Amino acid sequence: MTARAVVRFRTRAGAWETGVVDAGADGGLTLREGTDASAPRLGGVVTGGFTDAHVHLSLVPAAELTGGVLGRVIDLGGDPVHLAATADAAERAGLHIDFAGPFLTAPGGYPSDRPWAAAGTFREVAGADAIRAAIADVAGHGASLIKVAGNSTAGPVLGDEDLRTVVTEARRHGLPVVVHAEGPGEAVRAARLGADLLAHAPFTEVLADDDLRAMARGTGWISTLDIHGWGRHDEHYAIATSNIRRFRAVGGRVIYGTDLGNGPLPVGLNARELAALAAAGMSPAEILDALSPLDPLQPHTPLVHIPGDDPRALHLPDARPLTAHHLQEL
Repeated sequence: MTARAVVRFRTRAGAWETGVVDAGADGGLTLREGTDASAPRLGGVVTGGFTDAHVHLSLVPAAELTGGVLGRVIDLGGDPVHLAATADAAERAGLHIDFAGPFLTAPGGYPSDRPWAAAGTFREVAGADAIRAAIADVAGHGASLIKVAGNSTAGPVLGDEDLRTVVTEARRHGLPVVVHAEGPGEAVRAARLGADLLAHAPFTEVLADDDLRAMARGTGWISTLDIHGWGRHDEHYAIATSNIRRFRAVGGRVIYGTDLGNGPLPVGLNARELAALAAAGMSPAEILDALSPLDPLQPHTPLVHIPGDDPRALHLPDARPLTAHHLQEL
């Protein structure tokens, strides 16, 4: 029985190196660079825990996400007081939570009329003073980014001047801005006005090549393809998939995210989302990059084992948490 193994691991920069995993007396694992001729080799590869860049912890309890292959989730629309407390508890269970706090939306805008949007999950703002106050409040609760609702199909949206103010004020606090862009022209407008991320790969319309090239210079996309209805012919799914394929062809950045809580999505790593990214032309190595693994060399980082020794052909749905038991079996 052993509690040590030599592994091939992925660095935070995306390189593949050799390292040694040790199990402590408490069963916790640590990874260090180097090798050990006396230790057995664990096949496959090791990474840090994956990131789901779009979840809603008001709809899916954080406790359901601990203990799996996710090491980090980003909540994009919730009560910042509740999320700050949830993040503290989840960290002790090995799950890091970043959060945006409430959707900032125009008065009467999305999602203010949605039954799932509980108190604290959105905040209606109008004008520079209200925007500054909202962002200062969210930043004070420990938010890592700012979320803006830009859904013109569901109600009013912030005008250009207000959206510019959000971007300017968020940057003053060192926070990126992510926009839910839905409706004709909203994705392009959000990017033009400085959004760092779109909460969804654009699905309202097929975007022009020039717009994709402009976005690729500064606005990333969170994928969320599975929300459009896996296994059936959905126009939004087809549009979003086409946009991703063409966006990436001009250098655009796509990040794995599921909008977990939005409908009957699987908890944890979503194999359907991975398959959809593959259908959009992304290789296993590119999808692994989109999963934004945590740095496996950092203390207390949950480690993930993926079978297969070729990083170009990993079967990511087979990823599993690496535990001391796996080392003892060698």
